[in-house]
Amino acid sequence: MNQRNLNTKDLDDLSTFEILKKINEEDQKVAEAVNEELGNIEKAVSMIVNSFENGGRLFYIGSGTSGKLGVIDASECPPTFGVDDEMVQGIISGGIGAMSSWLEHTEDDKELAIKDIKEKNVNNNDILVGITASGDTPYVISIIEYGKKLGCKTVGLICSKYGKLKELCDLTIAVDVGAEVIMGSTRLKAGTAQKMVLNMLSTVSMIKIGKTYSNLMVNVKPINKKLKNRVREIVQLATEVDLMKIDLVLENCSYDPKIAIVVIKSGLDIENAKKLLDKNKWKVSEALKELY
Repeated sequence: MNQRNLNTKDLDDLSTFEILKKINEEDQKVAEAVNEELGNIEKAVSMIVNSFENGGRLFYIGSGTSGKLGVIDASECPPTFGVDDEMVQGIISGGIGAMSSWLEHTEDDKELAIKDIKEKNVNNNDILVGITASGDTPYVISIIEYGKKLGCKTVGLICSKYGKLKELCDLTIAVDVGAEVIMGSTRLKAGTAQKMVLNMLSTVSMIKIGKTYSNLMVNVKPINKKLKNRVREIVQLATEVDLMKIDLVLENCSYDPKIAIVVIKSGLDIENAKKLLDKNKWKVSEALKELY
């Protein structure tokens, strides 16, 4: 992570547009680097899905930018996929204060790491994803070591070819993004790569456990007027029937989009639609396939 980028040595002599172009050129390399790790990302998704199916939780662990990205991805899972807050959690060294302040000194605190993970009561059904650009962050390594002793599955997400985490984890996603635009500033290409991979891990895992139908968010919770309207739109896109019929079904099934879609597409009543969904682990596509 401490390589000097020969392509950007003249940054402070360039025009604003030229600097932007340099940054954009470097950012384009990130997607290519992520592509090289798709096989390992696929394996990680399989591990996460297996954990979820056994009642486990997904924990992201990191410091600084890496920790913030983990917290952000975890916090977006409940509103996007309608899951409980505890299902995907982000742990950042320094806690909530580190999300808006500069508490990077906490990345060396191994005792804090053990304290933070013990508070989560992790068990061998849980999966831990350690996020660190270098692969050597002590806080992250300490939690991964603790989790392994408990039998947790572990995944490392690093932006280096090497690093202690690579030797320690059951699986490592090593996205080698090369030298940063500004030497050592891992909030740039490394952060972009981590965000891309975290999007994949959470999104594909949720798809695989049935939180979507086609590319629609059918597990969204209608807790306000805006989300109720979104549910109406989702059901209409999935069924292609008029809104009057959709509104009637939704009123009778407490605005549950999964039930509404199955009722409308199958002709079943609400109770039998629930039974069909329950039999198929609440995966809409699997439930409908059983009927046709």
